[in-house]
Amino acid sequence: MPATLKERVAIVTGASRGIGRGIAIGLGEAGCTVYVTGRTIRDGDSDRPGTVTKTAEEVTAAGGRGIPLRCDHRIDAEAAAVFSRVMDEQGRLDVLVNNATEYTTDVGPPEDAPFWELQIEDWDLMHRVGLRSHYVASIYAARIMVPQRRGLIVNVSSMGAIKYTGNVSYNVVKAGVDMLSLTTAHELREHDVAVVSLWPRLTRTAGVMAHPEMFPNLDKAWSPEFNGRCVAALAADPRVIEKTGRALDVGEVANDYGLTDFDGRRPTPLQRPPA
Repeated sequence: MPATLKERVAIVTGASRGIGRGIAIGLGEAGCTVYVTGRTIRDGDSDRPGTVTKTAEEVTAAGGRGIPLRCDHRIDAEAAAVFSRVMDEQGRLDVLVNNATEYTTDVGPPEDAPFWELQIEDWDLMHRVGLRSHYVASIYAARIMVPQRRGLIVNVSSMGAIKYTGNVSYNVVKAGVDMLSLTTAHELREHDVAVVSLWPRLTRTAGVMAHPEMFPNLDKAWSPEFNGRCVAALAADPRVIEKTGRALDVGEVANDYGLTDFDGRRPTPLQRPPA
């Protein structure tokens, strides 16, 4: 993808690993300055692979500028400090990607029991990080973007917003994320700030690759960076406001902008189930 975001500044939350890491690198590939947030600064800080430091290095290697910031998005003051630092150092914010989330396993929410047998704390964790933190970050981003009269907020969601995928709490969170996109877009549109949800497909994250037995279609999965290419294309589109409020499948985005993964593949846009 051509470097079209050289003067742009982005924040990607929860980018130590997984889809957030891929999005950050994809934005770096387009030349963007990317603030990479998460709780893991150094190897050993977590029992899962990946750090914001490593992701920031990969952003820079891809052609952008990666800046790691430790932030626990469960804590509002830490989130506020991220946006304050970005404004102090850059004086602008063009893209916010709300990706931070938290599960009790490294591949997603548990799907081995019905909701009444799971811990109530699982619901609280997913909602506090995977939905509430998106709302909080959107507030701080809007306070910057509205006076600028420009900006894009991308909320990472999934098709689980509209269909059951194995965990009640997860599906409710993703439905909430898509409604957050719809309603914040309604209020931000007159200020030329766009908000969309993005639905990735099965992605070759470290967590997924560590459990191939759980994913029979792993050979058809997509690179984490492919999601970043989709976000970069949206951020570079001067008419992105026309998409505001929508939940966008990566296949739809790739088709609109002519994007492919590293192997030249492009996902077919999803056929959404009837309402």
